[in-house]
Amino acid sequence: MACAFFFDAEPVGEPGVHALDACALCTKPLARDSDIFMYRGDTPFCSDECRHEQMRLDAACARQAAKAAAQSQKQFSSGTGSGRARRQSWEVSVAS
Repeated sequence: MACAFFFDAEPVGEPGVHALDACALCTKPLARDSDIFMYRGDTPFCSDECRHEQMRLDAACARQAAKAAAQSQKQFSSGTGSGRARRQSWEVSVAS
């Protein structure tokens, strides 16, 4: 009866929480008597293949985000003189 806990006690309509009734990738209905492949703790998939495809998509998105962040940082650095505030020194003569 432990399986019924996951299906019956799932929060309904809560953002960011996946119900265990359909595959998060292909939306194929998940049967109560079949294996469910989980990813990132709460995301259900109907097969190992769907889960690996989601992992591949997430990795590609992460690489693209890192590349965009690096490019943004590079543009910021070139626009502000190597990314660091320039120090200026002033000579001040002190009359004694």
